[in-house]
Amino acid sequence: MNRAVFLDRDGTIIAEKNYLCRPEDVVVFPGAGGALKRLAGAGFKLFIVSNQSGVGRGYFTLADVDRVNEHLARELARDGARFEKIYTAPEAPDQPSRGRKPSPQFLFDARDEFDLNLAESFMIGDKLIDLECGWNAGVKKSILVRTGYGAEVERESPEKISRAVIVDGLPGVAEWILNCK
Repeated sequence: MNRAVFLDRDGTIIAEKNYLCRPEDVVVFPGAGGALKRLAGAGFKLFIVSNQSGVGRGYFTLADVDRVNEHLARELARDGARFEKIYTAPEAPDQPSRGRKPSPQFLFDARDEFDLNLAESFMIGDKLIDLECGWNAGVKKSILVRTGYGAEVERESPEKISRAVIVDGLPGVAEWILNCK
């Protein structure tokens, strides 16, 4: 069975832009590509799991999300990082959704499709729902990054994130995971 790292997109890999829908507005966090390459080089399969409620709210289309994701994948490929698959939940928070975080469904889908051991995998994000998604799936550890909304979550909800590892950004994630026994 394979190990995986599941990552939220906005605020985790790239700068948080309210309802990002244009590839030219993507800003990859410094060191993100190198960190992801290190994780892949250590045998982890990489996945993005992203809520994109702007689609369900009518702000932009799923095709817009796909263009942003394709651009991001090309940018990170320059650093040698490659994603196995990108999972997107396009529903607004008040709409029924199979995969919208904190639902673990996309992690279960990836487990089944890519023969993953979730108990040896990690979920990374900048919001409580990202951490909960990982916990709901039974991952080894959910990791909060202080990028995006992460520092605010750390400050405002310390009791809710007590089970999480907290690091500054993806380079710290890679360091922590690669030193995790």
